[in-house]
Amino acid sequence: MKESIVKGPFIKLNQWLKKEGLAYTGGEAGTMVEQGLVTLNGQKVTEIRKKLHDGDEVTVEGSGTYRILVKE
Repeated sequence: MKESIVKGPFIKLNQWLKKEGLAYTGGEAGTMVEQGLVTLNGQKVTEIRKKLHDGDEVTVEGSGTYRILVKE
């Protein structure tokens, strides 16, 4: 499992996908969610702007699983 450090109390999924280089645009991030390629804590994500918090685990098909670590 990879670790992903973010600043602030949370980060939105679409922003996080772009931050990690898994999506280059918000539209691409939305397509990934629509295609069911992203899970959050084992559940398929349907909301592109879902807030990710400390300890959440995001799995992106073909890219692996990431644990969110919040540093303020």
